[in-house]
Amino acid sequence: YLLDKSDKYDSRDVERLQQDDKWVENYLLWRHDVVDDTLKMIDESFQWRKEYTVNDLTESALPKWLFENGALFLHGYDKEGYKLFWFRVKHHTRDPKQQLEKKKLVAFWLEHYARRDHGKPLTVVFDMAETGISHIDLDFVRFIVNCFTDYYPNFLTKIVIFEMPWIMNAAFKIVKGWLGPDAISMLKFTNKNDVQEYISGEYLPPHMGGTDSFKYSYPPLVDDDFQTPLCENGPITSEDEHESKEEIDVDTKETGELNEEQNLNQKKMNSVEQISKSEETDKTEIKPKNAKKALSTFKGPLLHISPAEELCFGSKETGEKKCLIVLTNVTKNIVAFKVRTTAPEKYRVKPSNSSCEPGTSLDIIVSLHGGFAASLQDRFLIMAAEMDQSSGAGVPELTQFWKEVPKTKVMEHRLRCHVIESSKPSSLTLKENAFNIPAKTNEDLHLQLTRLLQINKRLQEQIDRCLWFQQLSVVLSLLSVTVVAFCFYLAYTQRS
Repeated sequence: YLLDKSDKYDSRDVERLQQDDKWVENYLLWRHDVVDDTLKMIDESFQWRKEYTVNDLTESALPKWLFENGALFLHGYDKEGYKLFWFRVKHHTRDPKQQLEKKKLVAFWLEHYARRDHGKPLTVVFDMAETGISHIDLDFVRFIVNCFTDYYPNFLTKIVIFEMPWIMNAAFKIVKGWLGPDAISMLKFTNKNDVQEYISGEYLPPHMGGTDSFKYSYPPLVDDDFQTPLCENGPITSEDEHESKEEIDVDTKETGELNEEQNLNQKKMNSVEQISKSEETDKTEIKPKNAKKALSTFKGPLLHISPAEELCFGSKETGEKKCLIVLTNVTKNIVAFKVRTTAPEKYRVKPSNSSCEPGTSLDIIVSLHGGFAASLQDRFLIMAAEMDQSSGAGVPELTQFWKEVPKTKVMEHRLRCHVIESSKPSSLTLKENAFNIPAKTNEDLHLQLTRLLQINKRLQEQIDRCLWFQQLSVVLSLLSVTVVAFCFYLAYTQRS
């Protein structure tokens, strides 16, 4: 099937199809495991991908004004943890001359996010506040719908339509005709009163009844909702005097001991795992309480980062509010780094914008502000790039460096938040769970699930055997009773 139309496909898509089982599975799921329908969808989407040069769409390949317009952007999460793909309809104007470029922008977004988050589904939000006839563009809406129904399999969770004007009812009846029955069930018409059934207020702008002050601007990239740089002291919050005093004391110890700590590290540390017990003892005063070196490590070309995947915070019940990130410079040059987060109002990061000497390690303390709780949707982004030995490492030099460094030379690594729940908040349990036990990977969970299924299968076989023996016993018992009754009957008849 592929060979017959090989000239119509991008060879990179064909190669990925042959190697990526998840991609194939998504096509099958979206077409309900009907192979012929699945092949047809793959054929159509592959031809579309080549026509729109999806694999080669880059930021520089599209006009800058498209990004600056702000009609399309990725930001926030719905209540199920799915990323929100916003379409601010009031910023869109119908123009046939610009239609192809706008469609390529949609394709750029979807492809960029699909590869970054490995095809995790999206929730589309059509924000139709302050819109009218001049904003109706059925061809563009149909393209967005087709992207999810025909080109990106199993990539849509729901379509939230906010405050659709009555004048557009007729237009959306046409849109419903383009959607299959599965997609129609995903349409959610909302207003200010019920939109929070699907999206919490922290990710809704004020005009939708939420508290999110985010306003899209370019640059950074439209799907980059990490705010940078983080303020060293975090946002101003109404923390009580005791907590503020405790943090000031910790900050004083940090600044006084950081230089001595880095000198020790430069001589004695080549990796996170080689920290000696004496160095750990020296550092206990400057780390958050209960903090220990993470066991999982992401080994990047510039920095090794621990933990590799998750920062573990406690829930409101457990109360753990601080985490430790360890950066180890594995290059021969100074490495500049900075930390971003999707929720800058919640977290304080020290240091958030600094540099790391060759062969040394640096501890970054991430702490929650009073009154805030960590969320599974919160993310952290660590950016790193090599600096010339002649460059200074002060704040002005770092600011200028980040303005000039090419994006191709920047290493990025993302960390997600993990909230530790506990019905019995014990400090010992929290210590072990938060810092000693490495986060379970998907492979570990898969292995455990496989073992559970095998145990379940063996138990089922044992139950089946027991039932079989039980049924056999019943049959034999009935047969025995019948034989005995028959013998009594024969004895009775002979006597009579």
